[in-house]
Amino acid sequence: MPDAVSSRLRSTRRTPGRALISSERIGRRVRQIGHEVSEVYADIDTPLVLVAILKGATVFAADLLRSLSIPAELEFVRAASYGAGTRTTGRVKIAHMVEGPLVGRHVLLVEDIVDSGRTIDTILKRFRKLRPASLRVAALLDRPARREIAVQIDFTGFVIPDRFVIGYGLDYAGLYRELPGIYALS
Repeated sequence: MPDAVSSRLRSTRRTPGRALISSERIGRRVRQIGHEVSEVYADIDTPLVLVAILKGATVFAADLLRSLSIPAELEFVRAASYGAGTRTTGRVKIAHMVEGPLVGRHVLLVEDIVDSGRTIDTILKRFRKLRPASLRVAALLDRPARREIAVQIDFTGFVIPDRFVIGYGLDYAGLYRELPGIYALS
């Protein structure tokens, strides 16, 4: 986006039109995923390790954590491949990894959106080296039209069309994470 448009977007507090996915639909689906996750991990003998991929998955991870009926710990990984644009750079940078051992633990990576697959693939490879008992992925959004690397998503919130989206933790240049629904950035 041109700088003039970015400046105008920064100064406005209006939502960018009608939501692609309303906050009510998101809430219902996150609770359903929480129930599904709780069932899958019901018989484990240690708390589930939820690993939120910063920054975009923070809101989803917090709501998912609160929807679980099993014990869980919360950890964070910081990875990025977008920078300030609307297209992935193709390079994944991991700036922060989980602190503490994961050997023999059940780990659920929580991602905001899987599109090219590069970020989650890079993180999965890194986590497999830590020898967890199990390693699964929960993604709020799946955008398969941009997929470059095949990845398995074990718990999916919504499949979306090939549009750049903001809200519910997803941003454009650091903005719009606070929006309660998912919106297409035009």
